[in-house]
Amino acid sequence: MVKQKTIKTEISLTGVGLHTGKEVKMTFKPAPVNNGFTFVRVDLEGQPIIEADANYVVNTQRGTNLEKLGVKIQTPEHVLAALIGCDLDNVIIELNASELPIMDGSSKYFVEALEKAEIEEQNAKRNVYVVKEVISFTDEASGSEILVMPNDYYSVTAMVDFGTKILGTQNATMKSIADFKTEISESRTFSFLHELESLLENGLIKGGDLNNAIVYVDKEISASTMESLKVAFGKDEITVKPNGILDNLTLHYPNEAARHKLLDVVGDLALIGTRIQGKVIANKPGHFVNTQFAKKMAKIIKIEQRNHVPAYDLHQEPLMDIHKIMAVLPHRPPFLLIDRIIEMSETHVVGMKNVTMNENFFVGHFPEAPVMPGVLIVEAMAQTGGILVLSTVPDPENYLTYFMKIDNVKFKHKVLPGDTLIFKCDLITPIRRGICHMQANAYANGKLVAEAELMAQIAKKQ
Repeated sequence: MVKQKTIKTEISLTGVGLHTGKEVKMTFKPAPVNNGFTFVRVDLEGQPIIEADANYVVNTQRGTNLEKLGVKIQTPEHVLAALIGCDLDNVIIELNASELPIMDGSSKYFVEALEKAEIEEQNAKRNVYVVKEVISFTDEASGSEILVMPNDYYSVTAMVDFGTKILGTQNATMKSIADFKTEISESRTFSFLHELESLLENGLIKGGDLNNAIVYVDKEISASTMESLKVAFGKDEITVKPNGILDNLTLHYPNEAARHKLLDVVGDLALIGTRIQGKVIANKPGHFVNTQFAKKMAKIIKIEQRNHVPAYDLHQEPLMDIHKIMAVLPHRPPFLLIDRIIEMSETHVVGMKNVTMNENFFVGHFPEAPVMPGVLIVEAMAQTGGILVLSTVPDPENYLTYFMKIDNVKFKHKVLPGDTLIFKCDLITPIRRGICHMQANAYANGKLVAEAELMAQIAKKQ
C-alpha cells in the first residue's frame, strides 16, 4: 500500500507573474489527508480556496487558468508538475496574487523548495486509478492527441512538431515519476520570436526576461523589433546564438522544448485529482488538449468510483451468521434485513442479504412486478451500520439503535427477487458517545443500487 504524502513544514518563494508582471509570494503548506492540491488567495476577503481541479479550467491561452466563483489562479502548471514530481498528494499553496511566480520558467525552484520542506508519509492510502484500457482525446482543430494505456507505473512521452526549421520534431520521455527531478524539472518555458512580438505589442508578457523564457528566433529580426526587445528585457545588447536562440541563456538539453512540453503535461494532468497508473503518450500537446483530456479522465474516474463494487468471497465463512447477528441486533424477522456480516474493522462494516421471492414485502410491493422498497434498503444499510456501532460496547444486547438523520439518499437501480445485496458502511467521523455517522452504499448485480449518508445513535434499553 502506497501512502499519501505531504510536506513537514511550510516554505515560501517570491517571484513575478510572467503575464501580469506582479510580484507574488507563494507559500507551500502541509495539508491533511485527502486534501489534494488547493490554492488559497490570501490577498482576497475570506481567503477563498480553489482546488486544483480540471473542471475549474476557464481558458488555456498562454497557460492554464483556473477560476472558481470569480476567483482566478493563473499558470499553476509548473507548480503542479513539481508537486507530482516530488511524489506529493496533499499540499496547500497560499498566494497573494492570481498568477504564480514564473521563476526561471521551469519547475526547478519549486522542487528545491518542496525538498527543503521535507516530505512525509501520512496515515492514509493513496488513491490510484489503474488504467485498464486505452483512453484518448483528440483536438481535431490542431491535430493534438493524448492517450493513456495500461502500464505498471506512471510514465509520459511527449512528441512535438513545431513546424519550424529551427526546432522541427522533438521527443521526450519520463520513464517514471522518479525521473522528473533530474530529467524534466529544469526544462524552461519557451516562445518563438513571432509569438513574442505579438505578446509584447499587446502588453501580455510583463514579467518576462531572458532568464525565464527561451526565445527561438524563427524569423528575421528587424531593427525596430530588436529595439523593442532591448527595452522589454532591459538589455543594452541582444544577439542571436548560432543555435537560433536569443543570448543570455544556454540550453540544458538539445530537446529542452519537448521536455518542457512534457513538464506541462505532468502539471496539467495533476488537475485530474487522482494519481494515474498508466503510460501517457502526448502528440503535439498543449494546455487545451492537456486539460480537456484531464477533464475526460476525471469524469471517467468519478463514474467508475461511484459504480465500483467491492469484491467479496460470499462462499467463505462469514464473520457473523444470522444467529450472531440476532445476538447483537434487537431486530427480528420479518424486520431483520441482513443475513451475514462479511467484514468489519474499526471504521467500516460489510453486510449481506439474499433477496428472495418469499420476502413478506413482495406481497404488496408489487405482486405483478416485485421490487424491494427503497426505504427497506436504507433500513438494511442502517442495520449493517448498527452492527459496527454496537461492536463498540461490551454488552450490545442491552442497547437499541435509533436513526438521527438521513441525508443524500439516492436510488439508482431496482432490487428484485434473486438479487444478492451487499451493504458497505464507512465511518465519516469517528464514533463518539454512541453516535455513528457513516456513508452507506448498497450493491447488487455488479452495480451501486443505493447510497445514503446515515447518522444513528445507540441508547441503553430502559
